[in-house]
Amino acid sequence: MESQSLTGGFSDPPVMSARAFRAALEAMARPGTIQRIEGAEAPAPLSPAAATLILTLCDGGTPLYLTPGYDSAEIRAWVTFHTGAPLVARDAARFAVGPWAALAPLADYAAGTADYPDRSATLIVECDALRSDGARLTGPGIRDAAHLALPEIAAFQANAARYPLGLDFFFTAGTQLAALPRTTQVEAG
Repeated sequence: MESQSLTGGFSDPPVMSARAFRAALEAMARPGTIQRIEGAEAPAPLSPAAATLILTLCDGGTPLYLTPGYDSAEIRAWVTFHTGAPLVARDAARFAVGPWAALAPLADYAAGTADYPDRSATLIVECDALRSDGARLTGPGIRDAAHLALPEIAAFQANAARYPLGLDFFFTAGTQLAALPRTTQVEAG
């Protein structure tokens, strides 16, 4: 029987990674919109959307932090086999994945520097579901306003106030994806 770490990658890597990258870009360019992203299957509890993002955005030069509950031998082996991404502590991560509560505290992640604001972390927040209601989002990429159910409001307001420093966020559930870049203003819905 084939090890689960050796399966679950893209069946057609050039095509599937291009589609996934397009979905990730579209989500970041249009904060609050829900995109479909699929192609990867990782060991539980990693969702297909989060697994697809990891395959698309991580490689041997992209440090990844797995939160407790996601930091299992099976997921470590899957990430290592498919991406080669080094698995690191949260303060050294460029990407981190897990549920909202396990990703805290946000202050532990790199938020960039004045000279290099792009040297910050992107968090992949695993959710039970994504919904276009709740928090009101405004800013670049949003015509008037968008809405997205967020795990809380204050953390995202504080993050946006740090601009150009700060974190960027992807939200994943099943095969769905949404994003919240640091440029987005968040208000209670």
